[in-house]
Amino acid sequence: MEVLSIEKELQENSYPGRGIIIGRSADGTKAVAAYFIMGRSENSRNRIFVEDGEGIRTQAFDPSKLTDPSLIIYAPVRVLGNKTIVTNGDQTDTIYEGMDRQMTFEQSLRTREFEPDGPNYTPRISGILHVESGNFNYAMSILKSNNGNPESCRRYTFAYENAAPGEGHFIHTYMHDGDPLPSFEGEPKQIAIPDDMEAFADTLWNSLNEDNKVSLFVRYINIADGTYESKIINKNQ
Repeated sequence: MEVLSIEKELQENSYPGRGIIIGRSADGTKAVAAYFIMGRSENSRNRIFVEDGEGIRTQAFDPSKLTDPSLIIYAPVRVLGNKTIVTNGDQTDTIYEGMDRQMTFEQSLRTREFEPDGPNYTPRISGILHVESGNFNYAMSILKSNNGNPESCRRYTFAYENAAPGEGHFIHTYMHDGDPLPSFEGEPKQIAIPDDMEAFADTLWNSLNEDNKVSLFVRYINIADGTYESKIINKNQ
């Protein structure tokens, strides 16, 4: 698979929507996760990321302007033991609760489908990082409508075992801006993952469309011992 430039992928797409990146740092020592949100409406743009335990949640920047919290207020990142869950909706909780009951990532998502926001029917994208005893594996999922037909849900899971140093994958909700918004197609895109968290976060943030970007979260997890460092960038300050 061709290794794509994440800068180019973001700079040439004014509205990829929400995106998840998972991979391994170039030196092989860190498991890496990133999640960003964008917005076109005032309600979607009126958000920030805040820390919530070992994870994060979205929060209204100006509570007085919040009109509909149903699809925009959720916990994008939660940690269950040695597993880090990253998603674009409240299916984070579905995965957390399912895996806590010994279900698999894929089994947990069987109870969910795309978002009920016709005519877009926004895909639910999810990822999970499993770091244990010096090993790192990850998986990504997308639940999407059948080309805009809400009568059928298409379910895809992509698993990456023994993740290679410097390699990562990027999945996002929309192919590009549009009305209705076209759902992501194909496999997650392969990109390079650098060692420097601050530099990677800056690259992602500066490559996102200035008008539409809202918030970004990046985490680097030590594969040897599970400790981590994170960075949050919010457009609303």
